[in-house]
Amino acid sequence: MGVELVEVVRSGFRECVHSGSVIVLDAEGEPTHALGEVHVPIFPRSTNKPMQAVALLRNGFDPVDDAELAIATASHFGETDHIALVRRLLDRFGFDESALECPPDYPFEERARAEAMAGPPRPIFMNCSGKHAAMLATCAINGWPTTGYLEEKHPLQQAVIATVIDLTGEPETDLGIDGCGLPIIPVSLVNLARAFAAMATADPGSPQRRVAEAIRANPRVISGTNGPDLLAMRATPELFCKIGADGVHAGALPDGRAFAYKIDDGHDRARMPLTLAILHRMGIEWTDEHAVLAATAVLGGGARVGVIRAIPGVIE
Repeated sequence: MGVELVEVVRSGFRECVHSGSVIVLDAEGEPTHALGEVHVPIFPRSTNKPMQAVALLRNGFDPVDDAELAIATASHFGETDHIALVRRLLDRFGFDESALECPPDYPFEERARAEAMAGPPRPIFMNCSGKHAAMLATCAINGWPTTGYLEEKHPLQQAVIATVIDLTGEPETDLGIDGCGLPIIPVSLVNLARAFAAMATADPGSPQRRVAEAIRANPRVISGTNGPDLLAMRATPELFCKIGADGVHAGALPDGRAFAYKIDDGHDRARMPLTLAILHRMGIEWTDEHAVLAATAVLGGGARVGVIRAIPGVIE
């Protein structure tokens, strides 16, 4: 278990706390803050997506623009622009939506979800559909089978596994299965942060740097309306970051300062206060926008009655 990191205070009373583990690295890759179990492998969930996209680029994936590369890393909200990018990618390589092997779903964003619920759930609405479309494209480019690309022994997944191990330095271990059906590779928080730092500081034009820059330039593509990554990168344009399910987040700045964390209970409400406290600890220039994001309001009867915030003194 980790340490207490975020608290929910309502009407002056401490209502609950969220515990977790955090690593913060300086520009030389040395820890400046290490709390909890930062050396124990976790399932980073969608925080692994930037590294998966690096694997696709290394194996011939050639996006037409940064937005197409960004959708390949996305946990998108299923909004109109997201679906258009996924469909464009499928169409370019001659695939129908039925080729996607991610499970059917409805969009995450409220209005897009309401519109889509007039019909059945569809794979293209699933938040990982951009990654799956890019994987299909990579299979087509290499002449690999385009069915069964989820399987661990498929050449695409072998390439992804090799790339994640290369970027993180994490030893090979047993894999899990992610929510979209793909293999998921366990990584410790310290190695996850170092991988993000390596991507942010890689040589210009390299697959690692291309992924970092595409995400930084397209924060809405990788998330959606009011998504945590969009909010964090809009407030901090130099930041490259990616959330994962169950309370995981990692990011890096262009000079190599980086962070990674895992909230033990996976609760999303702890995300923004903790991410902003970490950015403050990393020395980013603090603005009013950062201050607002760092203190999420607790509402009661439509009025602000409390706050969700990083526990003072733990990170900062």
